[in-house]
This record gives sequence, structure tokens and C-alpha cells, in this order.
Amino acid sequence: MARDPCACLSDALQAANAITEFCDKRSFDDFCSDKLLQSAVERQFMIIGEAFAQLARLDIALAEQIPDCRRIIAFRNILVHGYAIVDHEQVWSAVTTHLPPLRDAINALIAED
Repeated sequence: MARDPCACLSDALQAANAITEFCDKRSFDDFCSDKLLQSAVERQFMIIGEAFAQLARLDIALAEQIPDCRRIIAFRNILVHGYAIVDHEQVWSAVTTHLPPLRDAINALIAED
């Protein structure tokens, strides 16, 4: 049975919300010095990327409404397959700069449904 595209959006939103919760009141230095936090954040970004990869297979038109969807999927692939070259600054930038507008975009798409 095919998965509901909205379930993919919901999974991505839950993961984005988890990252926001994990990083609340944390600094870049906190992130760099806390392996558990790094692992948790990276895992949630992997979930977001995988949810968008599945969404793109199920409903490409909906996936295309997500800003930088392909880049997010590529980021997931780096986290999974290029784990040895993961840059903490890049991950933290995704948390602080890119995640808030992504959450807004996902919320807007869910609200449209």
C-alpha cells in the first residue's frame, strides 16, 4: 500500500520540531562539544531528508513546493553516506538558518491539505 504524502510531511515536521526542541537555548559550542546532541540532530535531519525523498516518489508536485527539497535530500545522503566529512558548521547553519523557514513551509503545506 502506498504511503500518504501528508504522512511524509508530518514525519518531516515532527523531526524539524524535535531539532528545534533539542537545540533550544543551545549554542554552536554546545553542539560541537555534545556528541549526543550532534547524533540526535543529525538523525532528525536524516528523517527529514528521507521523508522528502519518499514524498518526491509519491507526489513530485507537492515535493517541488518545498524550498530546496533536493538539497535537503542531498544533505541526508551526506549525513548517511559521507558521515566522515560532516561539517558541524554546516549542520548548525541548517539548524539556525534553514530549519525555521522549512518548518513554516511544511506547516503551510499541511494546512492546505
